[in-house]
Amino acid sequence: MVAVQGKVVVVTGGRRGLGAALVDEVLARGAAKVYSTGRSAFTDDRPQVVPHALDVRSAESVGALARAAGDAEIVFNNAGILHPGSLLGGGFDDLTDTFDINVFGPLRVARAFAPILAAKGGGALVNMHSVLSWLGGAGAYGASKAAIWSATNSLRSELAAQHTQVVGVHAGFIDTDMVSEIAADKMSSAEVARRIVDGVEDGALEVLADDLSVDVKAALSGPVENLSVTLPV
Repeated sequence: MVAVQGKVVVVTGGRRGLGAALVDEVLARGAAKVYSTGRSAFTDDRPQVVPHALDVRSAESVGALARAAGDAEIVFNNAGILHPGSLLGGGFDDLTDTFDINVFGPLRVARAFAPILAAKGGGALVNMHSVLSWLGGAGAYGASKAAIWSATNSLRSELAAQHTQVVGVHAGFIDTDMVSEIAADKMSSAEVARRIVDGVEDGALEVLADDLSVDVKAALSGPVENLSVTLPV
């Protein structure tokens, strides 16, 4: 378990949505400094927040962040993208962009920060998955979240020797711009952020942020044809 109080934290995609809520939450719990990233340069008036432009598709951009945040102790891999479209009918450029941002992006960040976390005694790496990691029918987005779920499980094994707490987060629909066009019950980003940080501080390896995620995980042992969802993709 890793307490946030006094720690240096990185939140990718921290400019808005769940990322912004995570920044607010760790500050409320006494984080000493928060590196918050966005796709382009931005400002934040809070003295504990260090804004940083980041393109997770670029190894050079990720490397620049790691050099700037060499004191990081907790990393939230939150940056992501949702392109509409099915696996068969959607644009292939959108499909590859989805995997580059949602899968390879977090992996680039993990590879860059693993030695930094090791030097701090292990720290924590938190990857954002989705309930759609376990459900078919969500196009490239769901497939990418299934892939990062698998990658997180492998990273947990690979980082165990350096005592890094690797946390995978599953959540249903969160009230952010990303899913504003989808008609569904949504949790507030502040509540999801609270549950995520609770999990980190409690030593959890997995956070199921809502009842939907709990129910779907419980159904994984059942018939595969039950693991699907219909979304406007």
